[in-house]
Amino acid sequence: MHGVKLFTGAAVSVLLLALAGPTPALADTIEAALVRAYQNNPQLNAQRAQVRSTDENVPQALSGYRPKVALTASGGYQYTDLQSGVGSNAIHGSVLPRSVGVTATQTLYNGNQTANRTRAAESQVSGAREALRSLDQTVLLQAATTYMDYLRDAATLEVQRSNVRVLEQTLKQTRDRFNVGEVTRTDVAQSEAQLAAGKTQALTAEANLTTTRANFRRIIGNEPTNLAPGSPVDRFLPSTLASAVELGLIEHPNVTAAMYGIDVNFLQVKVAEGALLPTVTVQAAATQSNEQSLIQLRSFNASAIAQVSVPIYQGGSEYSLIRQSKENLAQQRLNLETTRDQTRANVVQFWGTLQAGKAQVQSAQAQVTASEIALNGVREEAKAGQRTTLDVLNAQQALVNARVALVTAQHDRVVASYNVLAAVGRLAPQVLGLSTTVYDASVHYHQVRDSWGGVRTPDGR
Repeated sequence: MHGVKLFTGAAVSVLLLALAGPTPALADTIEAALVRAYQNNPQLNAQRAQVRSTDENVPQALSGYRPKVALTASGGYQYTDLQSGVGSNAIHGSVLPRSVGVTATQTLYNGNQTANRTRAAESQVSGAREALRSLDQTVLLQAATTYMDYLRDAATLEVQRSNVRVLEQTLKQTRDRFNVGEVTRTDVAQSEAQLAAGKTQALTAEANLTTTRANFRRIIGNEPTNLAPGSPVDRFLPSTLASAVELGLIEHPNVTAAMYGIDVNFLQVKVAEGALLPTVTVQAAATQSNEQSLIQLRSFNASAIAQVSVPIYQGGSEYSLIRQSKENLAQQRLNLETTRDQTRANVVQFWGTLQAGKAQVQSAQAQVTASEIALNGVREEAKAGQRTTLDVLNAQQALVNARVALVTAQHDRVVASYNVLAAVGRLAPQVLGLSTTVYDASVHYHQVRDSWGGVRTPDGR
């Protein structure tokens, strides 16, 4: 075993956890990856378009306050041949009848249906924004996880490749010792078997890295190159589990979206009940007619009419709709409780995972240190004939496993911190301090809310 050196620096240099020190120049960082995902992820951009679509529910509801104006026009040809009786003059000839009119209708009262529809639409907009914030968290969490996955898999591949190089050197030296009679053919076969197993592990690690690279490109939007170590986001987390649970029940977008859902369903009940109340409208009309007949060359009519409609019975559908709306409201209230329970469970689960992850990193580091010492000791004992080749191979595999476990523990520790931040509802560009313009859903809302017409969207489409 003389001259065999185990990898000590190569694998360590690509470990995942950045505890201190500046980021290398030109290295891609996890923060930059999160910015690209936030700006360019197609799923997130599609959800933003969905929010803009939901914004249009408000001007649609507000249209109930506005007058409805219709312009009518007609024209044509008319021939008349009229004989009214014996001795009477006959009337015959042709005219070109034409008319133009305008009618304006204004609803004065409809059981507050318009007001309740408007408030429901505004709650729908707020709920859509919370759904967008939830997807923001999902995409950022996916990006952070994928970033750390790639670092983990790249480090694991480097560990396995370094292991193969060491096993190849070990096999060469074992064969040399076999040629001079120091070891048996069994020792050579053991080295060959361990090398074959090491190559298999390296190929598996390479396949895993290929899959992770594809996910990186799909979620973050570019090929991974020169990635800097990732770091946990513990500094943004509450200090205790109790405060984390409390924060999650208040700020998590799934909880707030469910609360807006209750508002929407409550207002839908009010809209349905409004169908039982009277409706008051005013209609004004003006019509200019020309040549309507041979004896009527011109006429002008104008009118203003107020109308009150009181529903008495409409087949019972309106009552069924009220009952249905109340059941939907009850369901949404239960959904809120379910969402709160799930949020509480997620916070507790990921908080526990994070605490365990911190301890696992320390244990894995201790395991690596002890495995290195054990391997060096087994080698020295093998030189003196006190250990076999198999003992050395087993010690070396134990060190490989320890390094892979350390890489995995560091990955899990960083990802767990992002999971806790998402579970409490604070995984957002503003909280992370990302260098990006935060999408403001209210801009489009105010652009379209009071629009009375036009078919172009604010971006010109």
